[in-house]
Amino acid sequence: MFSIENVSCGYGAFVAARDVSLEILPGTITALLGPNGSGKSSLLMCIAGHVSLLQGRIVMDDQDIGLLPTAERVRRGLAICPEGRRVFKELTVEDNLKVGGVIHPLTYFREDRDYVLALFPRLSERLNLLAGNLSGGEQQMLAIGRALMARPRMIMIDELSLGLMPKVIDLCYESLFRLKKDGLGILLVEQNTDRALSAADDVCVLESGRTVWQGKAAAARGDSRFVEVFLGIH
Repeated sequence: MFSIENVSCGYGAFVAARDVSLEILPGTITALLGPNGSGKSSLLMCIAGHVSLLQGRIVMDDQDIGLLPTAERVRRGLAICPEGRRVFKELTVEDNLKVGGVIHPLTYFREDRDYVLALFPRLSERLNLLAGNLSGGEQQMLAIGRALMARPRMIMIDELSLGLMPKVIDLCYESLFRLKKDGLGILLVEQNTDRALSAADDVCVLESGRTVWQGKAAAARGDSRFVEVFLGIH
């Protein structure tokens, strides 16, 4: 369904990620790991169309979408939940969801909203609240829900658990498993390596913008090179 092939991206003369290849199948989770500054967020933003693609291909349904405008990528089924949530704080929860579904007819709104509320029941009690008045965990739920309003087939989530309480992290990961069951492909950037490995099917580790380990999540824990050299887990 979706792949990136030998992708390099960056800002002007600065190359943030270099020669990265990934394939993400429907109903799977791929964890993109690595230290801060390794190029993970830049790669996601490049796939979404917000950071310049310097070389390589971004392929969806056998078509190269790497030069398409961001809005067209969304129409093709690609969505992103960015780092820091970036909800529209001056809008209500419901209006944030409407913004997320703006590419679709308004007649789809109720069905899509109800799907999001079933995933995150806490938001149903806060539909008329300003998003800026939500807790950090509720804003993360809203950010994921807003991305889902575009009816994606592949969703990218940047730093799912950053700054969240353990119970909220559990709820967010439960939502990922539901989305996986519903057939979405998921690309997850996560600093919580243990949680990412427990949830993911596949893993790619970046360091200084380059792929330094790639394989199945089940194999990662048993690979001493992955465990000790790249992530320092013992």
